Amino acid sequence: MDSTSELRPHVNSPVDVLGPWRRHHDDRERNLMTLNVLLLGDRQSGRSSVGNALIGGHEFLTGPQILGVSTTTEYQVLSRNFPGFFRRQGAESDLTFRVTDTPPLTLLCPESLHQLCPDGVHVVVVVVRVDTTHEHTHLEQQLEHLFGAGWRSHALLVLTHADHLKKAGFQPSVFLTKAPDWLTSLVNQVKGGVLFLDNSSDWPLMAGQPVRDGVLRVSAGNQHRAIKVRTEVTF
Repeated sequence: MDSTSELRPHVNSPVDVLGPWRRHHDDRERNLMTLNVLLLGDRQSGRSSVGNALIGGHEFLTGPQILGVSTTTEYQVLSRNFPGFFRRQGAESDLTFRVTDTPPLTLLCPESLHQLCPDGVHVVVVVVRVDTTHEHTHLEQQLEHLFGAGWRSHALLVLTHADHLKKAGFQPSVFLTKAPDWLTSLVNQVKGGVLFLDNSSDWPLMAGQPVRDGVLRVSAGNQHRAIKVRTEVTF
């Protein structure tokens, strides 16, 4: 992977979405694919940390960096291109992740999401902290409101702060067997599977590789079709 990947910030402003596939020419013809990735989760879930892992940097503002408040309350949008990320039909293909970080689900505005992602979302990354799973949430209902029943096939679940499991002597597989009913239901609903993110890692480019691979896998499973945000709903 090219370490000189391009980073393009677009904070709090709608951004034109590239079509899923474009071609550009240098000394050879290459494919470029852009995936719109939406980060959704409750307060203090680690959404910004997942965003940083996806783009391989520290550009998303995480909670403690915002005036001492540990909750992201604004929309943040960043794009990063990874040259030669995968091969398609024998040719190298570049992959751009356009990642939208959001406020907690209870503060979301569907109209704002639609403006930021007018052509829809390829992958919805649902973010949950492993050390706050005792707090019952209504993520499934909120996702259903935003996208309808189709959200399940576009969703990937990322459980953050997995380093807390190591400290407690838990293996991820054991943790899932002891998860509360609401989380077990969510795990069974998402078609993209479950990933664990170690927030103690100082190398987001490396820590984010499984997440990037998971996002590409989910999108490919839907033939890179996007799902639209429903604007007629309210929370």
